[in-house]
Amino acid sequence: MAYDSVFKPGLFAGQTILVTGGGSGIGRCVAHELAHLGAHVVLVGRKLEKLEKTAGEIAEDGGSASFAVCDIREEEAVKAMVKAVIAERGPIHHLVNNAGGQFPAPLVSINQKGFETVVRTNLVGGFLIAREVFSQSMSKTGGSIVNMLADMWGGMPGMGHSGAARAGMENFTKTAAYEWGHAGVRVNAVAPGWIASSGMDTYPESMKNMIRSLKDHVPLQRIGTESEVAAAIVFLLSPGANFISGNTIRIDGAASQGTRAWTLGKAKNSESYNGFHRAYVPDVLKDQGE
Repeated sequence: MAYDSVFKPGLFAGQTILVTGGGSGIGRCVAHELAHLGAHVVLVGRKLEKLEKTAGEIAEDGGSASFAVCDIREEEAVKAMVKAVIAERGPIHHLVNNAGGQFPAPLVSINQKGFETVVRTNLVGGFLIAREVFSQSMSKTGGSIVNMLADMWGGMPGMGHSGAARAGMENFTKTAAYEWGHAGVRVNAVAPGWIASSGMDTYPESMKNMIRSLKDHVPLQRIGTESEVAAAIVFLLSPGANFISGNTIRIDGAASQGTRAWTLGKAKNSESYNGFHRAYVPDVLKDQGE
């Protein structure tokens, strides 16, 4: 089996694309689709085992991938990693700034270290990667960047540290698009809502019933797939988006557009797109047939 992409074969042939957080979750799915479309994908993350596994999957499927272990929160490490990738592969054509992480907690329970750790991961790290890719490569050759946000438009109760960081990343996306446009660099973002991915299994038992009920609060009456996020990212990287920059695509089934004062109608006519032949179904959703 192979990735069932909606995009034309060879779309990124001969191009090098950096994917942070590429060893698992949405990043893994994006990396598979980009490799299927002809790109050489460089997977970046902190855990060697995950990177090796995903790179091995891509190779088994006939794609091209390498990996670099790097903590994106460490400035000197990021500089060295980007330099090494360019030395080995040449120009970096695109960057998927996907790496991130958080933990559930009300604001009053988050200490300074916890807040700063999440902000460093979801905002500072993304800035460092983007800045170095631009400074060392894209400022000379052009390219495109897609940053990862989240559904934080009405606040992010229970994950205020992540909401603050993601809101900062949205503003960074707009600023970078404006400042770097002269070099032929486009910067956009995607903001996934509730997506079925391995990350759902990292949350505690107390949150599982809530996760299972998420689809009831989405107008399309379902949660999204990793492939639906990957497709939006691929579009933003593609030539079809060559005049789109500084924007964010919400991938949330319109869940962020209304209020609970409106009663949702009974779902019909909405089918999920899942082109990822190696997709992982979270354990918490398996008994729902998701």
